[in-house]
Amino acid sequence: MKIKLRQEKKDDFESVFQLIEKAFEKEEYSDHKEQFLVENLRKSEAFIPELSIVAEVENKIVGHILFTKLEIKNETQTFPSLALAPVSVLPEFQGKGIGSKLILHGHKVAEELGYKSVILLGHQDYYPRFGYELCEKYNIKMPFDVPAENCMVIALAKDGLKDVSGEVVYPKAFFE
Repeated sequence: MKIKLRQEKKDDFESVFQLIEKAFEKEEYSDHKEQFLVENLRKSEAFIPELSIVAEVENKIVGHILFTKLEIKNETQTFPSLALAPVSVLPEFQGKGIGSKLILHGHKVAEELGYKSVILLGHQDYYPRFGYELCEKYNIKMPFDVPAENCMVIALAKDGLKDVSGEVVYPKAFFE
């Protein structure tokens, strides 16, 4: 199976909407509104077109990942970072490495764009394989109450989290 990764285009929006809807349909820990989150984020200042990436198999979009801007703030400093949310793969293509390819490719593009870290809320058994660590290790806190084991961060560059600490500030679009 040949998987092609590329930047999402406007023509892809409807396919991506349906893909995300299907990908999260049976997900237990979901509000089943991820497709609307992506629509809101695309219209926000947090959106980075190069970091909205699709995976295609035989010219059919089977996966999508989105990284958007966020900040980590403490009393004295603000650190730019990225949110990974969501990563979606059509159910019939899950377990075939497409999500992994999207994550690793997204990390590479993000690092090339100068971003130093990525924050996410996700399954504690899945993301550590990519190098994600618990946010609490870096004294990075979420602005809402979620289990610590689901709050993770990765440094994309050497020393990408050096001296970084504070509270995550998500863009407004995450809450609209």
